[in-house]
Amino acid sequence: MMLTVTTITLLVVMAMALSRAFVGPTVFDRILAANVFGTKTVLLIAVVGFLFGRPEFLDIALVYALINFIGVVGMLRLIEYLEEDKQSTEDGR
Repeated sequence: MMLTVTTITLLVVMAMALSRAFVGPTVFDRILAANVFGTKTVLLIAVVGFLFGRPEFLDIALVYALINFIGVVGMLRLIEYLEEDKQSTEDGR
């Protein structure tokens, strides 16, 4: 019963994060929402693995967490690079 409530709560929070990712006023809000969505996905994979008695799901969750972290850092670096490039072209005019 408690794990079912946890799963439903995680799905609701994931839906809220997706709505923030699509509506977010700034690009940083969208990236933060994507990071929250990824973190909640890791938790959901772990809970589902526990529900079905599949401990190997924890390995999948850890790999997904690493991919999520690298993806968010990569996106932030890309945005930083694009902002610097935009700034340098505006200064060159």
